[in-house]
Parts: sequence; C-alpha cells; structure tokens
Amino acid sequence: MQPLDYAVIAVFFLLIAIIGWISIRKIEGSRDYFVAGGQIPWWLGGISHHVSGHSGVVFVAYAAVAYQHGFTLYVWWAGSIVFACITGAWWFAPKWSRLRAARNIESPTEYLALRYNVATQQVMAWSGILLKLFDVGAKWASIGVLLNGFTGLSVATGIWLSGGVSLFYITVGGLWADLYTDLLQFAVQVVAGLILFVAVANHLGGMDSIWTIWDRLPPDHSRWLNGPYTPLFLVGYVAAATLSYNGGTWNLAVRYIGAPSAASARNSALLSGALYLVWPLFLFFPMWAAPLLLPNLADPTQSYVLLTQKFLPAGLVGLVLASMFAATMAMTTSDTNTISSVLTRDILPILSPRFQAMDQKRSLFIARVCTLGFTFLTLVVGIQADYFGGVLGLIITWFAALIGPVSVPMLFGLLPLYRHADARAALGSIFAGLAAFGLTKYGISVSQAAQVLAPIATSVAVFSLMAWLRRGQPVAPEVAELLARVSSDTPARGS
Repeated sequence: MQPLDYAVIAVFFLLIAIIGWISIRKIEGSRDYFVAGGQIPWWLGGISHHVSGHSGVVFVAYAAVAYQHGFTLYVWWAGSIVFACITGAWWFAPKWSRLRAARNIESPTEYLALRYNVATQQVMAWSGILLKLFDVGAKWASIGVLLNGFTGLSVATGIWLSGGVSLFYITVGGLWADLYTDLLQFAVQVVAGLILFVAVANHLGGMDSIWTIWDRLPPDHSRWLNGPYTPLFLVGYVAAATLSYNGGTWNLAVRYIGAPSAASARNSALLSGALYLVWPLFLFFPMWAAPLLLPNLADPTQSYVLLTQKFLPAGLVGLVLASMFAATMAMTTSDTNTISSVLTRDILPILSPRFQAMDQKRSLFIARVCTLGFTFLTLVVGIQADYFGGVLGLIITWFAALIGPVSVPMLFGLLPLYRHADARAALGSIFAGLAAFGLTKYGISVSQAAQVLAPIATSVAVFSLMAWLRRGQPVAPEVAELLARVSSDTPARGS
C-alpha cells in the first residue's frame, strides 16, 4: 500500500469516529442505545440490515469459494438471504416491531421469559451469546487476514487494531452510531466495489465479459450448485439463513424491533432482500473472474486482495480496504450492541438483584461496560480461529449449524401456529438440536451439508412435535394475549 492508501483509510476512520461522537447526543438512556428509541426509518433500517448481514468473510472465505467453485456462491449465499428476507417481511419482521410496542422490549430475548419462562430465556440467552462468540470471532479473523494481505501486519495485530477502532464508536454511540456508520459503510462499499468491478471488466475486454468469462472458466464454474455445495446443502443453508436473518441473529432482529411500525419493518426487510439480490452480482464478478487473472493461486482466500492490488491505483486500494473494514465493522459492532442488550436486560438482573429495576441512565452505563467486555472476548476467539476450522469453518460449520437450535423456539414462538409450544418444547428443541450437532460433528462422518441441516431439522421437528402433542391443552392467557398483539395488523406505535 502507498501513503495515499493509508490516508484514505485514516479519513474513513475519522468519519466513523465523528459519527460516533455526534451520536452521543441522541443517547439519553438504554432505550436509545439499544433500539434507537423505536424510531429507525425503514430505508435506514433496510440498509443497516443489509450491511450488518455480511462482513469481511465475503472478501476472504467466500472469495475462495468463488475462485474454486464459481457462480454457486451467489446461489446458495445471496439467494438464500433473498428468500429469508422475503419470508421475513411477511412472517417475522412486523412481529418484532409490534413486540416492542406491546412489551417495551430492548433486547430480542426479553420477551422469552413471558412466552416460556425465565429458565428457558436464560438457556437461550446464554446459548446465543456463545454462538455469537464464534460468529463475531470469525469476522475479526477475516479482517485480520485482509490486513495481513494488504499491509503485512500479523493477523493478530490486525484483529486487535480493527477491534480497537470499532470499540470507540459503538461504545459511545450505541445503535444510532451503528445505523449512521452502516450508511457510510454501505456508500464506501458500493463505490469501492463498483470501481473494482469496472476495472476488472475493462481488463477482460469490456462489459461483454460479464457473459463471456464463463466460456473461459472451467465448465463447472457456471453451475448453480458445484463442489460440496449440493442441493442438500442449499436446503440447509436456506433454513439457516431464514432463521438467522429474521432474528436468530439478534442484531438483525433489532433492526425490526427499532422500527416505528410493522409496515416500516416489512419495508426494511424487502429493501434488504432487494440489495442482496442485486449487489452481490457486482461484488462477486471480480471473484468469479479471478482464476483467469490470477491462475493457480496457492491461497484462494487472498484472491480479492491480490485483484485490488493488481488493478487499482494508489488511493483506491485504500478505499477498497476501507470497504472491507466497513463490512466487518458493521456486523461486529451491531452484534456487540445487541449482545450488550441481552446481558443488561436479561442476564444480569437474574444473576444479581443489583441489576434489577435499573433506570435508563444506570442501564446505559452497564450496557457500555458489557459492550467492552464482550468485544474483548470475541477478539480472543478471532485470534484463535484456526482452532475452530478457520474462518469458513467458523461461519459454515459452527454458526450455520448452531443457529437452528438457538433460534427455532425464539422465532417460532412468535407464530400463532405454535401457540401450544411451551418451555419444555423450547428446551427440548434446543438440546435435541445441539445433540444432533455434536453427533454429526464428532460422532459420525457426514457431509458438510448434513452438518448444517441436521441440527436445524432436529430442532424444528422436536419443537413442532411437542407443540402438536399439547394441542388440546389450554394456552396461558398472557401468552395468548402476546401472540394476538404481535399478529395484529394494527401498526405498532411508541416505545
């Protein structure tokens, strides 16, 4: 990298810090810190949902998938998320907004104590935090790999550096800072991605290369499903994405919880889905073309970094790196903010009476302490990513497989169809799903597709069966009222 590249990155981080500092003025208590006071505009919520749904993993692990297997990456990754957003726009997103209005929640797990019981809420909260340690750790690991490729910094140093920068603006500015920086990060990512897209296309002969490269790539690179990404894997990933992008990944649920109305939450989901439908086609094109431009790479995870260095002049290389930072920081900081809300609202009050009935100011202080602590732990996991199968192993094997057991009772518990599901159904589905993960991961030899699908399918089956077995039993009045309120078409108002 040249001095101009470092200058571009410095300006980017300065803008991020300024946004974080300005956002302090909008934070009067934990409600503003965690859910933006329930006033997130639909367009900002949709962009933030999109940006917070992917990270530097796209430019590292997924770049390697595109290099080795081609178009299939768009089908199973972007296609699955588009399906998830469309499904969520009608089934889940509006319910999260209504839930905030009905119960005044500030965290995604807060309603679980009423829907099931406190013990179930605690199991799901702790399980979700463990899951996020792996997920966010993978994001830090990916940005460490990118910094190593661009600057030569060690992966560990890159992780500590990016984590330290992110900590400032999310700790002081909360969700508002996260939303505004997501908007900036999206703009940077689009500009940088389009510049590289045009540079690669021109090098290959012009815009016609969008279609002609496939004749020059290996024949299997144009297949919809290729290599280990089989129809069974696609089914599993669609299931995982549907759960994750509709609230199983808690920070994405917060974008809906903070919406001022059910209609606004629905529009946010549809906008996010539209962005996933279109933008990856531009983003992935250089990755798909990389075998023609960088043949026989020993390490395909470096393909996007090498393309940037090969085709872009000084200054623009820094802009692309800033966009990769942006993608990672958007996801990790929003995750951290949401985990902080779960710790502050749902876990600490159970562990000690000191944290019960806190006012907005004290709750805000505790939230910032939790943000610092959790982020530190995720940085440690990121540094140790190789022990968990590397970045792709953390994302596909651990996160995709564990998302089902944690999120099935959370999301299905909002649906009137499952009104008879109680705490035993919730806990049974969690433990059965975790057992299926342990069996397929360490007990028997199965494909990667089976490792992803088995825990989700097991959790859904157990939850559904136990709800069906209780179909003749009365539903608790408070649960019936909750389900009626989140299912109403009446727009949610207030906070």
